[in-house]
Amino acid sequence: MPRFFSAVLLLCLTFNASAADSYITRLLNKPVPGGVAVIDLGTGAQRPDAKYDGKPVLVVKEQDNWRAIVGIPLTVKPGTQTLNANGRNLNFSVGTKKYPEQHITLKNQRQVNPNPDDLKRIENELAVQIKAYRTFSPNTPSNLLLDKPVNGPLSSKFGVRRFFNGEERNPHAGLDFAVPAGTPIKTPAAGKVILIGNYFFNGNTVFVDHGQGFISMFCHMSKIDAKLGQQLARGDVVGKVGSTGRATGPHMHWNVSLNDARVDPAIFIGAFQP
Repeated sequence: MPRFFSAVLLLCLTFNASAADSYITRLLNKPVPGGVAVIDLGTGAQRPDAKYDGKPVLVVKEQDNWRAIVGIPLTVKPGTQTLNANGRNLNFSVGTKKYPEQHITLKNQRQVNPNPDDLKRIENELAVQIKAYRTFSPNTPSNLLLDKPVNGPLSSKFGVRRFFNGEERNPHAGLDFAVPAGTPIKTPAAGKVILIGNYFFNGNTVFVDHGQGFISMFCHMSKIDAKLGQQLARGDVVGKVGSTGRATGPHMHWNVSLNDARVDPAIFIGAFQP
């Protein structure tokens, strides 16, 4: 996508922002489990303090109007949800979406049923990663219309119900791109590297904070090129594609999180399918 449109996304100088069907709304409003809700917060000099499920929410200004960009967890049931903005409750509706199944065969049985030592390691690693997902820095993201981290076909979509050796595990929380080992992975927006690690399931992993709880996570990498605390410009390389952790072969796995909810990255690259 041309960078011009990303600038329009935040500066919004060419349209009437008071219209219900704003540019940001058209681009990002996919209110389903694992999707995003865009909620108009009205006008005002100060950014509203918005929270969903007790967690702070990304708020951007679109010309005169503030918009909340709310991540909806996959576990949310269709129906009415509530956003709190400056003490005011705003209801929004969550629709339905059916996600497909994926059956994967792994040779390493420990990646399906970890032993007690593995489970302790997994628990510790999960706590560290959840803390990273809950990072909320005050800066506004450089762009909400994101670049693809790699150029290649999708090999696994977001939200897929996954069965490893016949046993159901957590749904797929990101997008997989089928690209060769060693392919450079580029950050889809500017941000700060807030976590680097080698984890049982994710392998070599990098978390990038784009601002206000808008987080990208890249994993299964063969090599990490970014440094902890590094400020990245849009398009900077964070690492190389690999197959570390629980992976059947080289691919690029990318998570996007908003207000600690893993959401479909396809929304942000114009590839969402209802």
